Amino acid sequence: MNLDDFSDLIERPDGGVRRDAEERRERLAVPVGALGRLDELGEWLSAAQQSVPVKPVDHPRVVLFAGDHGVAGLGVSGRAAGTAHRLVRATLDGATPVAVLARRFSVPVRIVDAGLDCDPGLLPDAVVRDRVRRGSGRIDVEDALTAEEAERAVRLGMRVADEEADSGTDLVVLGDLSVGGTTAASTLIAALCGTDASVVTGRGGAGIDDLAWMRKCAAIRDALRRARPVLGDQLELLAAVGGADLAAMTGFLLQSAVRRMPVILDGVVAAACALVAQRAAFRAPDWWLAGQVSGEPAQAKALDRMALTPLLDHGVTVGEGSGALLALPLVQAAAALAAELPEREQESAGDGAKPSEDAGQETGSAGDSEAPGDPRPAGTTA
Repeated sequence: MNLDDFSDLIERPDGGVRRDAEERRERLAVPVGALGRLDELGEWLSAAQQSVPVKPVDHPRVVLFAGDHGVAGLGVSGRAAGTAHRLVRATLDGATPVAVLARRFSVPVRIVDAGLDCDPGLLPDAVVRDRVRRGSGRIDVEDALTAEEAERAVRLGMRVADEEADSGTDLVVLGDLSVGGTTAASTLIAALCGTDASVVTGRGGAGIDDLAWMRKCAAIRDALRRARPVLGDQLELLAAVGGADLAAMTGFLLQSAVRRMPVILDGVVAAACALVAQRAAFRAPDWWLAGQVSGEPAQAKALDRMALTPLLDHGVTVGEGSGALLALPLVQAAAALAAELPEREQESAGDGAKPSEDAGQETGSAGDSEAPGDPRPAGTTA
């Protein structure tokens, strides 16, 4: 498999349709610019859907890729190594922020186990059936995946994207359920942006203290030494310092762009996978939105590199797709406004062309008692 092949398969959203959407927007009763970024979102959706007016986003879906990372054993995460399955279980039970929001917004959630480090019997078969391997390698000293596993993971993500597109999903909120995932993601971003470890090292969704931050920074530094020699091949890079969940998310993003299915990215893990995908296919980011600012410095660097501006900045750091899901109603609102606001009435050719004689006499008589341009009524004294 060569991820560079996606470059020939991915087209940009339809530019002609976007121009038509812009022209329609100019005819609406609400002045252009009055809706701020919602105008831009509506036009982007029109181009993605190839439809003017834009169609409502009626069938969104949350897709979460789950995995454990061996590097978490170094104490770089706020959660214990090998416990991502607990996040999955809590989400299935409706006890995580993303589950609560999805229930509130009536959005179905799909969880894909790409590399959890747990007994498959702990979770439903629908979640674990596609697992690539049990946990990913410790990226500071060994590869996260073999070359074969990396390809299997990418193909898993592609298959999930095809299944979603075929089932009628019209927009995906993409996130992760991982322990140690932000370390792998930050390594990928630092490698692709040519940045030092200290510049990209954050404190993760669960939060870490200063000592854990230093351990995380050292792990990313060591992983970067292993990443730089394979920068020319995205699949090798994912195998070296990514992980099964990150490789699957990368495949998902690329195939979603092929299928013209828009995606809202959540945090630093999704941003890292998007950056790898952009390296393979430069048009792919045109199909993505950045949902929110996560506070991770690596995410900011990745989004800047892809020229994606987050929709929200509310300080939500929990991850797990929550921030991106909060942005979904904004996208749906943009679609509704673009489609349902009325066009302004067209003035007839004769309207206001020439005042009547009576109107002129009235104007003249008014002028006898009121100074030209005086805003006060007649008879008012200074």
